[in-house]
Amino acid sequence: MIRFEHVSKHYPDGTTAVDDLTFEVAEGELVTLVGPSGCGKTTTMKMVNRLIEPSSGRILLDGEDISTVDPVQLRRRIGYVIQQVGLFPHKTVLDNTATVPHLLGRPRGQARARAAELLDLVGLDPSTYGDRYPDQLSGGQRQRVGVARALAADPPVLLMDEPFGAVDPVVREHLQNEFLRLQSTLHKTVLFVTHDIEEAVRLGDRIAVYGAGRIEQFDTPATVLGAPANPYTARFVGADRDLKRLAVTPVRPGDLEEPPVVRLDDPAARAADRLTADGAPWAVVLDAEGAPYGWVTARALTGGENGAEGGSGAAPGTGRPTAQGTVREHARQMAAWLPLGAPLKEALSTMLRHDAGWIAVRDGDRHLGVLTPAGLHTALRRATTADGSELPRGAAAPDAVPGGGA
Repeated sequence: MIRFEHVSKHYPDGTTAVDDLTFEVAEGELVTLVGPSGCGKTTTMKMVNRLIEPSSGRILLDGEDISTVDPVQLRRRIGYVIQQVGLFPHKTVLDNTATVPHLLGRPRGQARARAAELLDLVGLDPSTYGDRYPDQLSGGQRQRVGVARALAADPPVLLMDEPFGAVDPVVREHLQNEFLRLQSTLHKTVLFVTHDIEEAVRLGDRIAVYGAGRIEQFDTPATVLGAPANPYTARFVGADRDLKRLAVTPVRPGDLEEPPVVRLDDPAARAADRLTADGAPWAVVLDAEGAPYGWVTARALTGGENGAEGGSGAAPGTGRPTAQGTVREHARQMAAWLPLGAPLKEALSTMLRHDAGWIAVRDGDRHLGVLTPAGLHTALRRATTADGSELPRGAAAPDAVPGGGA
């Protein structure tokens, strides 16, 4: 969708803002441009909508050389969001959002209807916020309006210049989440400028790490963090890059352990036999639909925990005590679980928050297995390989009494 071919920008005073850039952004891809102030990332972005003209090379938008396109018409085809938003103070939120469709010749009613749709999409009820003015909004709300305005003409390309940099960290994280939600639905081609490596790795499908006017590395977040191309990139992403990788490495089926599984309505004696046969100290408990409910220990099923409450006897022919009733009477409900594909950062946070020895992982409502600290470590090591392939796993039997329960 966007292609730079040997693009440079030189100024009369001898300053070189960008030097011989060649890279490509695929349709529907979100690429973050990250680097220190003055490295050329904003210049790169502004050359796409010709707010800055390149000194040499060419830029193609969907195969068309943008130097042959009228700049005003070009900009109306490209969404543009900046840090300070740039809303018109004398216009309402609805009219601000309808600006570009109106400039493109759409009737006022149609433009306002489109604006209302976009405000709703970014989480601002048009019946509540449409008639307000920018100074009646919070900083985060103004940023949402800025995003809605950029999307109002349904542009294929979106340029974003540190759009969330002027809000506090809590609001910033919320805006990032909302933008990721929007992008998963709209699949715009996005160039996103930021100086924050954590924002870059969280949002980007790929990251361009800038040095002085050059791209030092252009790759996926996991590769940039796990295998920096050079010392400059390693210094820029930081000594804690291994921790940052937790946010961009997903939980996969191969990372999971598969402890024994029993059902809520299974007889306790039969479940105890299952754990004894497997030599396992505990089992995952599923409900009738196969969704994770919780866990139960072998001790509970053999009368070693709360035996007086459930009653216990001896398993026929074994002399071994066994709890009475069903698994439901002895199971503990699970306090936490993860969806498949969740980032390892979320998994580790959940383990620590619940003091858990494992976390159940679901695909929808279907139980897949459990993630243990050993599995988490294996997944993190996988992120350092060039192709993301699985690495050999050590023995990681989940033999500790689990957390994640009551």
